[in-house]
Amino acid sequence: MKKTKFLIFFILLSVTFFSGCTSSTDNSTERSGNFESIGDIENNSASISGNSSDVLYQVSTIDALLQGVFDGILPVSEIETHGDFGIGTFDGLEGEMLALDGSYYQIKSDGIAYLVSGETTTPFATVTHFENDENFWIEEPANLTELQAIIDLKLPSENLFYAVKVDGNLSYVKARSVPRQEKPYPKLADAVATQSVFEFENVSGTLVGFRIPEYAKGVNVPGYHLHFITADRSAGGHVLDLEIENGEATLDITRVFLMELPDSGDFYNVELGQDLQSDMEKVEK
Repeated sequence: MKKTKFLIFFILLSVTFFSGCTSSTDNSTERSGNFESIGDIENNSASISGNSSDVLYQVSTIDALLQGVFDGILPVSEIETHGDFGIGTFDGLEGEMLALDGSYYQIKSDGIAYLVSGETTTPFATVTHFENDENFWIEEPANLTELQAIIDLKLPSENLFYAVKVDGNLSYVKARSVPRQEKPYPKLADAVATQSVFEFENVSGTLVGFRIPEYAKGVNVPGYHLHFITADRSAGGHVLDLEIENGEATLDITRVFLMELPDSGDFYNVELGQDLQSDMEKVEK
């Protein structure tokens, strides 16, 4: 398997591109130094941000996934070096990824959460080393929209990236997972038509995900993207709806964004930059 080698390094409003042995501009060289690996970039970005956990690492883009770029490009063994918390999917779109406390789970179309081996690959994932920057209690019942509004009120800015974790008691969770797709891959909006939907009642568990600013549309899901796993780590899925009774929400503010892109395959030929909002709405609901 080829290792990806194209990187996008994003700190606040500054964007620097790195590509193999291609030399960067004088300005980006001054800021980045000479890097030989993603680890070097992450170490430097941590130095800039002042916190080693303030790096959001991502594989590929959501628009590529929406267009059917489902081949796994990086193994979990490498992804987990970049984060102990996150979400994504797996080769062939087989199930939902959820990483929590350093353990990576694959929630397949049977709704069961399986621990993942390091060899399993992903076409799209977002992870970080989760650290508590702010936490607060959810004291009143709330549906998904209301929960997001409650969290929004606690954000210092709508323009930063946030890892979001909510441990709570939920009266209802509606979640989904998608079965493995076969080539030629369909678009994601068509693939989710085959999804399995699971409904949980009176369950304790954890919501794991991210809040992405609107300006990153096309790169990741703007707004909230949450996955769920039960307290006993046995089942879960991509969250479609919920009713939470009470719980504790924890935010990790991440000011550094690092994205790694495929170096071959369908990603090279897919037409990105289209308006895929309608597809996004079909996928997220």
